[in-house]
Amino acid sequence: MYDRLLVSTDGSGPANAALELAGRIASPSATIHVLVVSEDEDDRDDGSRDVSDRTADEILDDARETVTADVKAVVTEQRRGDPRERILEYVEAADVEIVVMGAHGRRVAEPVVLGRVTEGIVRAAPVPVLVARASDDIRGLYPFERILVPTDGSEHARAALELGVALAAETGATLHLLSVVGATRYGLGSESTALLNQLEENSTRELEAAAESAADGAGIDVRTTVNRGSIHRAISAYAEANDVDLLIMGTHGRSEGDRELPGSVTERVLRTAPAPVVTVRARETNKS
Repeated sequence: MYDRLLVSTDGSGPANAALELAGRIASPSATIHVLVVSEDEDDRDDGSRDVSDRTADEILDDARETVTADVKAVVTEQRRGDPRERILEYVEAADVEIVVMGAHGRRVAEPVVLGRVTEGIVRAAPVPVLVARASDDIRGLYPFERILVPTDGSEHARAALELGVALAAETGATLHLLSVVGATRYGLGSESTALLNQLEENSTRELEAAAESAADGAGIDVRTTVNRGSIHRAISAYAEANDVDLLIMGTHGRSEGDRELPGSVTERVLRTAPAPVVTVRARETNKS
């Protein structure tokens, strides 16, 4: 699927999950780049402290052993400085197609902690970013069977849809398209009800058109749903109820009217989703 992948690791559970998932989605001829960025003790995320006694060489050796059987080449590198800056520099220098990162914490009693590095890369990376966590069932995820793309019709959401169609076509997954009408921001009067009904009708038409285009062009199974409620909660709840393997979301999207899928929604879903999440922006060139 992907030929040039970057995994930034600190040897923690979430980073190891990201590394394992990278091996799953890489093509047999791929190169996986594994990067350890050393920084000052005071600047570390909480999630990296449990591996601070391990050297970068030890972490990289373990990482190489994890993915060597999955790909043609593994490139390991250690750099020093601000992790976000070093990771973004490496993405450009190595012409990376996708970054795979871990999110610290388990989605059990409360949302996971993305960590400032992962959050920063999600916001700034010029390529898709796939976020996994230690609690994800990596071995059972690929090939994907159910892919969810929440959409609002924005340019960024369309980029996510394009990637979703490509991945569904390659893996044979069912593509779920979801539009959420943000009902929580409206009152209970008749005018609000009429507006919500209109927004729901518009969303239904747009989803049906997108589904028809995807099914005709890629020959994949597409299912569409329009829900009402809090946008990020509705997305995570849908993914949970439908046993979704992967979510693909646009970042910093805006649409006309009151329907939106802004970066803040994407970041909230990253913290609460029951499966790995890929973030993508419209300016990216998606490859699979």
